[in-house]
Amino acid sequence: MTTSPVKDFLVGFLMPKKCYEELLVNFHWHVPCLKFILTKIAGFWIMLDMFLAQLPQLLKILWRGSAEGLSLTSVLLQLYAFSCPVVYAKARNFPFFAWAERLFTLAQTAAIVFLILHYRGETLKALLLLSGFGGAMFLLASYAAAALVTLIHASSLAALIASKAVQSITSYNHGHTDQLSTLSVSLTCTGSLGVVIVSLQETGGSLTTLSHTLSACLSFVLLAQILCYTSSTVSATKKRA
Repeated sequence: MTTSPVKDFLVGFLMPKKCYEELLVNFHWHVPCLKFILTKIAGFWIMLDMFLAQLPQLLKILWRGSAEGLSLTSVLLQLYAFSCPVVYAKARNFPFFAWAERLFTLAQTAAIVFLILHYRGETLKALLLLSGFGGAMFLLASYAAAALVTLIHASSLAALIASKAVQSITSYNHGHTDQLSTLSVSLTCTGSLGVVIVSLQETGGSLTTLSHTLSACLSFVLLAQILCYTSSTVSATKKRA
C-alpha cells in the first residue's frame, strides 16, 4: 500500500505515526502530540538561529561596506555569550562534535566585530582585540577552575540579554537601525521564541524561563525598531519626492 509524500514527510521529520493518526486522521487534539510537535518545531527554530542568524548580518555589512548603526559593545557581548558554552564544553572535555557547531556562530560574530572596527579605520585594533579575546578564552577553557568555568557558562544568557538591550538603546538614540539586518533579527526572534518554548516544557516557570522570555522580548523590540524606522524612512522619502 502506497503512502502520500506529505505523510512520509510529516512522520519522518515532525511527528511519530501515532500522532499523525491522532491529529490528521482521527482529528483528535491529542495534547502530548501537540506538545511534541511544538517542541520539534522550536528545536528547528533554535538550530536556524544558531547556524544562520549571524550570517545575513555579516553579508549585509560586506555588501554595503559599512557597519553603521551596529553597536560594538552589543556585538562584543554577543561574542562573549557565544564563547561561554564553548569554554564550558572544552573545560569539561565534551566530545568535539557536541559543541563544534557553536564555533561556526562564534566565527561569524568575530568577523562582525572585525568589520565594525575595520570600517572605522581600526583594523589593527580589531586584530589585537580578537587575538586577545581568543587567547583569554583558550586559557580559561584550559586552566580555569571548575567553579569559574561554571560561573562563566551561567553568565552567557545575561550577556546575551545585555547585548540586545544595548543594541536597542543604540538604535533608539540614533533614530535608525541602518545596517542592522532584518533577516538576522527575525531569525533571532524565532530562535529565542523556540528556546522559551523548550524551557517551558522542561522547567516550567523558572527563573531561567523568565530570562529566556526577556531575551525573546528584546529580540522582538529590535525587530519592531527595524520595521518602524524603515517605515519612517520610506514615508519621509515619499514626502520629499
